[in-house]
Amino acid sequence: MEEIRVKLPEGEEVFGIVEQMLGCRKMYVKCSDGIRRLCRVPGRYARRIWVKPGDVVIVKPWEIQKDRGDVIFKYTAAQIDWLKRKGYLKFEEI
Repeated sequence: MEEIRVKLPEGEEVFGIVEQMLGCRKMYVKCSDGIRRLCRVPGRYARRIWVKPGDVVIVKPWEIQKDRGDVIFKYTAAQIDWLKRKGYLKFEEI
């Protein structure tokens, strides 16, 4: 069986699930720390990260406004399965 490498949140980064798309690369994300954040995909990630509601992502909260953040990584289905098996994801919706 092939080993899967999975990026984990570092520092203040948290897991999140995309709840609603708002347009202009903005969305609402329910984060693992219990906060619903208004997030955006920064310009440097805009062509690499395509998200839709229900996707599991890593959110980096802003330093000034903790209720906002940047989506910096999106997980694939295989990576989500690995995270569930290892106990990293504890969301009810997934």
